Amino acid sequence: MKVRRTQPARSGLFVFLAVWMLVISPISAWAAPYAAFVMDARTGEVLHSRNADTRLHPASLTKMMTLYVVFQAVERGEITMDTVITISGNASAEPPSKLGLRKGQKIKLRYLVRAAAVKSANDAATALGEAISGSEAAFARRMTRTAASLGMTRTTFKNAHGLTQTGHMSTARDMSIMGRHMIYDYPQYYNLFSRRTTDAGVREVANTNRRFLGAYKGADGIKTGFTNAAGFNLVSSAERGNERIIATVFGGTSTANRNARIAELLDMGFRRAPSHAPLRKPGKPGYVPADEPIIVAGNNDAPKGAGKVIRLTGAVKTSFRPKMRPGAAAPVLVANATASVLPDDIQNALQAAQVTAGVATAATPDAAVQRPPTARSNDVVLASVKAPVAPEVVTRVSTSGGRHWGVNIGRYGSRYKAEKVLLQTALAEMTTLDGSLRKVVRRPTGFDANFMGMTRDSADLACRRLQARNVTCFMIGP
Repeated sequence: MKVRRTQPARSGLFVFLAVWMLVISPISAWAAPYAAFVMDARTGEVLHSRNADTRLHPASLTKMMTLYVVFQAVERGEITMDTVITISGNASAEPPSKLGLRKGQKIKLRYLVRAAAVKSANDAATALGEAISGSEAAFARRMTRTAASLGMTRTTFKNAHGLTQTGHMSTARDMSIMGRHMIYDYPQYYNLFSRRTTDAGVREVANTNRRFLGAYKGADGIKTGFTNAAGFNLVSSAERGNERIIATVFGGTSTANRNARIAELLDMGFRRAPSHAPLRKPGKPGYVPADEPIIVAGNNDAPKGAGKVIRLTGAVKTSFRPKMRPGAAAPVLVANATASVLPDDIQNALQAAQVTAGVATAATPDAAVQRPPTARSNDVVLASVKAPVAPEVVTRVSTSGGRHWGVNIGRYGSRYKAEKVLLQTALAEMTTLDGSLRKVVRRPTGFDANFMGMTRDSADLACRRLQARNVTCFMIGP
């Protein structure tokens, strides 16, 4: 008697085919959700949106924020492009894409920036975060704080490179906002994203976006990203004449598919955007270092992960009089000086002062008798006059006391406006700005309003207090 085994064999075939499909098909082709966003970079106007507020995995689009924070730190004097960074074991162990840095290796910060921007190197991104904040976790918190200050309301970062991690999420809209700030806040660094190749210190590296940069007219950036969970992502910007468009794609199924979709979105943007539109650059955010307290007056929607929050629930209702020190005499409080101080009181005070100074007085001013000067004693020896002595040169001791620091509270279109803001700010924050010098510095793009002549500590304190008042402020180093 024969036993039929057709069914088990058929089931095994199905299992084999399913496994084979997983091997030959990119997981991102069917797993990663799609989202798209297009904006006019000049005005921020939305030209197209699809699933733009869905929180998705950003992949290496994350490195835009990593680099933004680095540029911010360089601008504020926390670090320089020539600072030599020692690579940690954590950074060197990051998976590809990477520059191939070794633990203990030393490299200048500028080369790490190039590698992260052009090569999308994960080890370089981690090294940047550790150099700025001491650890990648602290740097990620700073990234999230910076994102909130830019208006990226649905973004949370957990690392500096963008590899998939629980809670590390963003949206197509937020990443477009990030790209726009990168263009206008740090134009001196934006050219990095259009380089086809660059010197990363240890070797020459090629741009992960070079195909699209070479294929689309006017394209000059910005950043690619890929993981299985994210799919093929891209934030791209292109400029034609007076128009600049930013387009973002999440969840492309391949590099070619992603590039084709971005090209369609940019074409749509150029068709819909007006030929002439006013340039309204986004304002740079105020800066509070990661893990520092933020003072939020009556705001219950402070960004999560933003460090400690000190809430001001309202104005002070009762002000108690300070207690006297032990042994101190009770002060005399004068409610109305004109009405309560009598002429006799003034006369008595004058007489007491004259007695203290050694001048004899009578009971009244009319009877006052001036004591004649006492004659010089005969045993006083006068100094003999000698030949002229060369004058002593006294060098003036510096009174700066390390006051080489200052704070900047913004750039304005006219000198008058900058001076007005300086005066208003000085009156509002007299405690920490007392003794500083108000100075307006003309720049090619406007007039900087600065307070100068401060110590580092006083400048830092002043900036924190001003930021608590929602005044944009950053320190200026010597």
